[in-house]
Amino acid sequence: MSKQLEDIYNFLPLSDSIATAGQPTTQQFSDIKAAGYDVVINLALPTSTNAITNEQQIVENLGIKYVHIPVIWEKPTLEDIERFFAVMEENADKNVFVHCAMNMRVSAFVYLYRIIHEQTNIEEAKKSLYQIWQPNETWQQFIEKVIAYYQK
Repeated sequence: MSKQLEDIYNFLPLSDSIATAGQPTTQQFSDIKAAGYDVVINLALPTSTNAITNEQQIVENLGIKYVHIPVIWEKPTLEDIERFFAVMEENADKNVFVHCAMNMRVSAFVYLYRIIHEQTNIEEAKKSLYQIWQPNETWQQFIEKVIAYYQK
């Protein structure tokens, strides 16, 4: 993995095709392109810390597909996770870079994607999640709600 990507806040590669991070800078999107990522998914709000106003334009000008799923930090929803899962499935054959402001929303969403869609071992998936943070009460309840929803 390139040194440039490691400089992105809370950068965490999870596989050869999925990496997560906090908010990249404008320049770092060029590094993401150079590293071979085809899709950028942004879960942050336009008002999140360090959000880049014209991020979609910057990313698309590099020839990367851009998907914005703004997830409200205090209130993640089943609709948010379903949309995320759909985008991940649509792009399962591509290299996907997922970010938010701090890689906290993303780490929880990707954790759920890995255990529900990729059948990753929960303990293994938790290691990556806990490398970034221990979900607070709101996010722990959300994780449990999503798992229960998909187990029915």
